[in-house]
Amino acid sequence: MKKIVLLMLAFAGFAFAAEAEAGEMLKAYSVVAAGIGLGLAALGGAIGMGNTAAATIAGTARNPGLGGKLMTTMFIALAMIEAQVIYALVIAMIALYANPFM
Repeated sequence: MKKIVLLMLAFAGFAFAAEAEAGEMLKAYSVVAAGIGLGLAALGGAIGMGNTAAATIAGTARNPGLGGKLMTTMFIALAMIEAQVIYALVIAMIALYANPFM
């Protein structure tokens, strides 16, 4: 956690070093926020997908007759998890290219 805070302060130092106007600082912080947001979304999505796949494999191992139904349900769950990551990507792109605060 300390490394993340120090990294954020380092990025803030670059943003303030040029003594730029508020628009430039907002752009710099938007880039940092988009990177952190996408990283957290990808991390959460990967954890969720791993748990989903592990539960499906365990269920199929316990009852092989339900393998097809479990696989179908798993793919639907994976699509929903991936949709959340794509929503984070869209929000990051809006923050980077069509920032409503500028």
